Amino acid sequence: MRRGLCVVSRTGGGSSETRMSAGGSHREGSAQPRVLLRRLREVLARDHGGEERLQKIVRLTATNMVAEVCSIYLLGPEGDLVLRATEGLNPHSVGKATLPIGAGLVGRIAQTGEPINSSDAPNTPGFQYIPGTGEEIYQSFLGAPIRRQGRTLGVLVVQNRARRNYDEDELEALELIATVIAEMSDAGEFLRGDGPERKRATGPTMLRGVGAAEGVAIGRAVLHEPKIVLPDPIAEDGEKERARLHAAMREVRGDIDLLIAGVGMSSARGAEQLLSPGEHRDVLEAFRLFANDRGWLRRLEAAIDGGLAAEAAVEKVQADARARLEKTADPYLRDRLTDIDDLTNRLLRKLLGVAPPSPEDLPEDAILLARNLGPGELLEYGRGRLKGVALEEGSAGGHAAIVARALGIPLVTGLKGLIHASEPDDPVIIDGDVGRALLRPEGSIAQAYQEKLVLRAQEAELFKSLRDKPAVTRDGQAISLLMNAGLLTDLPGIAESGAEGVGLYRTELQYLVTTRAPRRDAQTQLYRKVLEAAGDKPVVFRTLDMGGDKQLPFLKGAAEENPALGWRAIRIALDRPLLFRMQLQALVRAGEGRSISVMFPMVASADEFLRAKQLLEIEQMRQVAEGKKAPKELRIGAMLETPALVFAPNCFFEEADFISVGGNDLMQFFFAADRGNDRVARRYDVLDTAFLRMLRIVVERCAEFDTPLSFCGEAAGKPLEAIGLIALGFTTLSMRPAGIGPVKRALQAVDLARTKAVLDEILSSDADSARPGLAAICEEMGVQL
Repeated sequence: MRRGLCVVSRTGGGSSETRMSAGGSHREGSAQPRVLLRRLREVLARDHGGEERLQKIVRLTATNMVAEVCSIYLLGPEGDLVLRATEGLNPHSVGKATLPIGAGLVGRIAQTGEPINSSDAPNTPGFQYIPGTGEEIYQSFLGAPIRRQGRTLGVLVVQNRARRNYDEDELEALELIATVIAEMSDAGEFLRGDGPERKRATGPTMLRGVGAAEGVAIGRAVLHEPKIVLPDPIAEDGEKERARLHAAMREVRGDIDLLIAGVGMSSARGAEQLLSPGEHRDVLEAFRLFANDRGWLRRLEAAIDGGLAAEAAVEKVQADARARLEKTADPYLRDRLTDIDDLTNRLLRKLLGVAPPSPEDLPEDAILLARNLGPGELLEYGRGRLKGVALEEGSAGGHAAIVARALGIPLVTGLKGLIHASEPDDPVIIDGDVGRALLRPEGSIAQAYQEKLVLRAQEAELFKSLRDKPAVTRDGQAISLLMNAGLLTDLPGIAESGAEGVGLYRTELQYLVTTRAPRRDAQTQLYRKVLEAAGDKPVVFRTLDMGGDKQLPFLKGAAEENPALGWRAIRIALDRPLLFRMQLQALVRAGEGRSISVMFPMVASADEFLRAKQLLEIEQMRQVAEGKKAPKELRIGAMLETPALVFAPNCFFEEADFISVGGNDLMQFFFAADRGNDRVARRYDVLDTAFLRMLRIVVERCAEFDTPLSFCGEAAGKPLEAIGLIALGFTTLSMRPAGIGPVKRALQAVDLARTKAVLDEILSSDADSARPGLAAICEEMGVQL
């Protein structure tokens, strides 16, 4: 069965070119896609105006599919679907009948990107009659979306009075016609200015998203939206189109091989630094797997066999894949949309002889705006003139985000409505620190960000002078400031920021960019390189923290209503010991003759920690038994991210070599508020007195058993929050590298004894937050926040 149909049945062989009479039984057999497309080509080859051309399409489709009604609905300027042409409905309703996206069967098709096939449309859930069209007498309904490059342009519908099931061949024919309409409408071939036009965006606009690569960039908008016009979407010679497709595919695969090898990329693009071994290379290796996927090629060939030219076949397969993946709950699969779009654009450029994007074509202050962006495309733009990237789709764990961080380019994802709200050359500000894009900002806002960049540059120089100095408070308390990392390319941040080591190295990124579990040798090699890059500085490796919003592509679990509280992190590791042991073996081997620290995420009980610790110790003993060098020192700890662990039995605090409070998740669970949900994520605060009182219990229990304790999370990198944590009793903080300089500067001005006295008084009071009191004492001490 085809996907997303209400009712589908096959009706047998044969064909008929006879138009069925009103209310008569349908013909036996199905519309032949090639015949229909051939006739469509003949009609479209004639010189018609936009509306007349649309009318020719619906009349031809109705005749060849033996349908009493064929209608085209296109997206109007207000975002509604407008009836633009019909054969069979009231002609006076053209241009007047409208439906919101999601309303009625037509609106639902536009919303979901899936066809609907029903033999009893009026009784199909969601049906909505459009007054004035005269469609109330029609029972059977078949509709397909008109989509191009991820955008819904409209819906193509056929209807009949008699109840009937349209078969798969008829659905295929309708989808092929919809593909042709999409290509021509996007090229302006039949609307010719008399259809819905996009209103030019004006005025300041702020969009909120997710900061995927930190930093701030100011520049001018460059829209990454390839405008590829197909000369003829209908094939004359199927074999010739197949040959063109295969030749273009070979070239694309060759280009990806060269991209991975770093051949032919200029130094202006920073290729020498980027294409050294690292996770971003793993991203490209995974990208190459998609380019060599046989299933993708078979679908392209099937579309050509249906009568489409190679270019139209590529876009049809892309639209089908997008319709499926956009609805999946799996974040990893949704992120693959960028790979599909990247490969599609590469293949189309090869077929049409269009040159790829070049860094030289960018303005000096380019901010790239796109629906999504593949890793290869971002590499080709490079870091020279590209100051920042803003995406409608994607995620912080997507391939483009990994490459952006490796390039050091600010990136914000999840900016809904970005492309519609933007115009080429618009002034744009990208704030990767808070996940925000400002389009055409007001003068005062733009000036404030310019001053922020200048101030950042000045502070960067100041922080350079501080990076080799210890973080010591005014009254002599030494504080250890560590950095968080997740990529090999993050490690230079130790020296650049003045960090004393890596308090959290996230190991899951190596797993997210492959379609199968990384081999033990590959993991060992990566961990060894991390240790070598850190030199004599300590590194704490966190074992796989998967599940929740990070799904392993090769390890599928049942769909969960609340994945953040479901099968994730240490729970997956203990339930899949072979996968877990492979990582533990790699960590032990990488630590040969060195000191290495390993901690387990999302531990909720002492038993979970002790079981995981035992598995790691077994691998260490196995290493020795095999006559291989073991780590000189192996420290085993846990991330305290669940409130339950605060009250764990004493044995947990005795057995753990160290404990790191995972502030982000711990706050989420403590306040029962999803930190990824904008509506509630700002409803809590690390300086909330209830949360601080719980942290104080952790500090006291660790002190009782002399267990080293650190705080890891976003709050650790903010000066006021860091001061509150230090006053509570934390002496080690782990944060993003950019936070180390500001925190160190603030701590050097703090009288810790005075601050601690203020915090103790606040926690003994009825105050909801320690923030006002801490801010006041910091102002008295002249602390720069």
